[in-house]
Amino acid sequence: MSAETWSDRVLGGFRKTSERLTENISGLVGKTRLDDAQLDELEDALILSDLGPRAAARIRERLAGERFERGADERAIREAVATEIAAILRPVAKPLDIVAFPRPQVILVIGVNGSGKTTTIAKLAHLFQEQDYGVLLAAGDTFRAAAIGQLAVWADRLGIGLVRGAEGGDPASIVFDALKQATATGIDALIVDTAGRLQNKRELMDELAKIRRVLGRLNPAAPHDVVLVLDATNGQNALQQIETFREVAGVTGLIMTKLDGTARGGVLVAAAEQYGLPIHAIGVGERIDDLRPFDPDLVARVIAGIA
Repeated sequence: MSAETWSDRVLGGFRKTSERLTENISGLVGKTRLDDAQLDELEDALILSDLGPRAAARIRERLAGERFERGADERAIREAVATEIAAILRPVAKPLDIVAFPRPQVILVIGVNGSGKTTTIAKLAHLFQEQDYGVLLAAGDTFRAAAIGQLAVWADRLGIGLVRGAEGGDPASIVFDALKQATATGIDALIVDTAGRLQNKRELMDELAKIRRVLGRLNPAAPHDVVLVLDATNGQNALQQIETFREVAGVTGLIMTKLDGTARGGVLVAAAEQYGLPIHAIGVGERIDDLRPFDPDLVARVIAGIA
């Protein structure tokens, strides 16, 4: 059994991002204040590290007013950057809590194919199980047989129920059956997988609207959450997905995965600054327990290279 802590995993997961940022700001030293040229350099470094122009401008502005009593060495600059990243992340760090009454809490999980959506559903289910919640899964992505099969394997492994239909079946009727079953059996959380096609926004919008309508017949408050799974390796393209899915699906929160495989973890900060949507959890590995609510202060320090 590994003694590796979650902090260690976060540290490992963001290592490439941290190296990229610290490489970009290395050699930045100044007197008690940074001059305009240095601030420009810092802002460029933050943008190159995928923190996005808005967050970069905000951090630049903060550092423009910063007095470095002992001189602006690299460590002091990183500390100041970490403080401002934490200020951006803290308001959006919101774990996904099961609070619905009556039960179940219905969580629609959306995201493009390849974002790690199905695996994330399994990890989320495991996270709820650890908190002693009863969980049921619904295989609403009926367009990919692989998605139904993958979810079935995870449900079996976790020992939880799965409501599924035939490949190409009607997702809304599967979701309706799942909510009926979850309500009857007193399940705490119903997690619904949905199709990840973005080629045709109208089709996806219509399908999600139908799912919402059907859910509403049984529980007017459902879905309680519409969670978008983002693959951090997509960098700035992940922000475009937030824009699209927010418009199409009424996204209420985000989960960011694959942070361990990329130097683009800064996109977490860009998403927080640009959209302000709750970030429920982050994934930093392949294991079932590699998805957790994130600690904004820890993540900020790790990205800035001082953890």
